[in-house]
Amino acid sequence: MPARPTKPAKPESHLSMVRRARRINRELADVYPYAHPELDFRNPFELLVATVLSAQTTDLRVNQTTPALFAAYPTPEDLAAADPEAVEQLIRPTGFFRAKTKSIMGLAAALRDDFGGNVPGRLEDLVKLPGVGRKTANVVLGNAFGVPGITVDTHFGRLVRRWKWTDEEDPVKVEAVVAEIFPKSEWTMLSHRVVFHGRRICHARKPACGACPIAPLCPAYGEGETDPDKAKKLLKYEKGGFPGQRLSPPPDYPGLPAPPLAAG
Repeated sequence: MPARPTKPAKPESHLSMVRRARRINRELADVYPYAHPELDFRNPFELLVATVLSAQTTDLRVNQTTPALFAAYPTPEDLAAADPEAVEQLIRPTGFFRAKTKSIMGLAAALRDDFGGNVPGRLEDLVKLPGVGRKTANVVLGNAFGVPGITVDTHFGRLVRRWKWTDEEDPVKVEAVVAEIFPKSEWTMLSHRVVFHGRRICHARKPACGACPIAPLCPAYGEGETDPDKAKKLLKYEKGGFPGQRLSPPPDYPGLPAPPLAAG
């Protein structure tokens, strides 16, 4: 007998999607209670520069590079007055070092000239700085100033589309859609949890579906490895027993610190 055709699944309502999205956030909060920004920083200036340097590279590579940079140029005034070639050599490991040197020296000069050497705590001021867009501004606001913000990086955008929260590709539109789903108080930690999950389990090329704690809530389940044993081998960072991205992680981080540049 021919198989009976299956009835198409009923489209998910917006309300159901919002409920599912909020449940995913609660589940991720249980999985990653220690979620945090994965860039090392001691003040808003260091976080701002580190975030600009993180474009097209890993947070680990940035963390391995910035200790020497900030030792040489600890303030915006110092960096603005630096020799560009010396800065280029220090940040070369992060890639695109000439363009990044221009950006970080330009933003340092703007901080010196327009903001008294201080990083502003408003999005509209931050995005005027060279090399600073909404993503970088939200990272700084959320983690250096306690101002809620949604950070739409490649991991965040990939996962929210897999989870069918939105099909938007433009980061600004993704940010706007997600901001409507969650209360403002959740924005910063939601960003950390989603990025943590994208880096550790829900990878771009081969997500570890069989080891995913939110698999029952995921419309994209099955795009990756579903065998539990094989999926476990795909886990990264503390989930796979490997060092994280920070050389100086928070005290509650369960994994190992990353090695410095000379050791890595």
